[in-house]
Amino acid sequence: MPVMATSASLDVAMTLPAQAFEQQIPQTESARQPAWVRGLLLGGFIAGIAISGIVLLSIVGYHIGLTALIVGLCAAILPVPVLVGIFFWLDRYEPEPLRYLVICFFWGACVATLMAYFVNSGAEILLEQTGLSVDLVGVFVAPFIEETMKALFPILLLIFRRRQFSGITDGIVYCGLSATGFAMVENILYLGGLGYASGAEQYGPASGAQAVIQLFIARIVLTGFAHPLFTSMTGIGLGVAARSADRRIRFFAPIAGLLAAMGLHGAWNLMATVTANSGELLVFLYGYFAVMMPIFMIMTGVAIWLRSREGRVTERVLPAYVRAGWFSPPEVAALGTLGRRYSARRWAKRVAGEPGLKAMREYQAAATRLAVLRDGMERGLDRSPKDASISAVDEPQLLAVITNSRMVFTGWDPQTPNALWDGSRYQLTFPDGTRRTLDAPPVPVVPIPLRPAPPMPPPAYGYGAPPPGYGPGYGPQPYR
Repeated sequence: MPVMATSASLDVAMTLPAQAFEQQIPQTESARQPAWVRGLLLGGFIAGIAISGIVLLSIVGYHIGLTALIVGLCAAILPVPVLVGIFFWLDRYEPEPLRYLVICFFWGACVATLMAYFVNSGAEILLEQTGLSVDLVGVFVAPFIEETMKALFPILLLIFRRRQFSGITDGIVYCGLSATGFAMVENILYLGGLGYASGAEQYGPASGAQAVIQLFIARIVLTGFAHPLFTSMTGIGLGVAARSADRRIRFFAPIAGLLAAMGLHGAWNLMATVTANSGELLVFLYGYFAVMMPIFMIMTGVAIWLRSREGRVTERVLPAYVRAGWFSPPEVAALGTLGRRYSARRWAKRVAGEPGLKAMREYQAAATRLAVLRDGMERGLDRSPKDASISAVDEPQLLAVITNSRMVFTGWDPQTPNALWDGSRYQLTFPDGTRRTLDAPPVPVVPIPLRPAPPMPPPAYGYGAPPPGYGPGYGPQPYR
């Protein structure tokens, strides 16, 4: 088995159980930060978002009335679960921390919308005083401030939590959720104010309800993808920057993505403005079907391709850990697609119950993070001493999680042979005690590991290797 250069720390770790990995790993600066400080910062940040939301709802309610606010809120919330579910579906291979996803959504719904309201309103007042058309706000001002504010929190995540970006998919998810929150609040204003309030004021509640239905079809059913589509351009730029070691790309890629988002947003508003002023619906229909829909379909295809690519990262990167004995080949094959992962979870639940299902989920998540981490190392993302030290901590921690999780659900299936993987071959033990070495797996390549590795040492910022003769393989454990 190939082994990286040994060190004194590895010699000590050879005698440690996997559960003791974290006790032997040096803590980074962020890990030493007191919990109360992190809680205070997070609490203050959430409080700021909540205050922004309260102020925004108060302003909207003041302008359109309480009844229209409730009607608009109920109608605007309807598409949110669908859009949020789509972004969660994209993020299934390596789910991001739920707290960041939730904050992204409410950042777009509260902070970004409030700031855009003030800037757009101020720009309208300024243009009226100077005698210019307020339509310029929708074409030039709104795209700039709205796309900047929607992307601001994902940009902050990239700056201060770059490791939460494993690629372009994460950038699309973060920015898409922020845009979904923004669109929800904007729809409250349109559906409640321009829809229900205007119709009810002229012809009564029935006309107001009819106007809400018409606007719902136009703004949500037909064009509900608009804001997520615009801001996903910034997400692509952030994802490219997160996985590039070139400083120029890391600087210019987010700017290029943001400019593309502003351009699309401005073009969309220009089509709507020209249509409203000229009364020529064909202008908007042409732009909708000839420009925006093709871009939307291309982005959908790219997002699906990127989603499947995350699975291929494990198949491309983890074989190095297979050669070192940390994984068996079927384990890596099992991580390549969501279908195989789902099959592995079903198997784990069947043989080890709910604890096995939970452990399999933790195992799959840690294995994916490990692949992303190693891919970043190979790309040269950890050139700074700080990033290198964090990777030196994260890699053995993830291997410890993988080892501990594997121990929960392996060794329970009596139908599997007693075999283990030594990094290059399978060591198969027959009931009479005879041992044979096999190059191929003793059972078909199923999406499950069936025997855990005993306590193994963490790598020293490298692949590392378990003690000779140890490794994930197959068969019931003798001590169970």
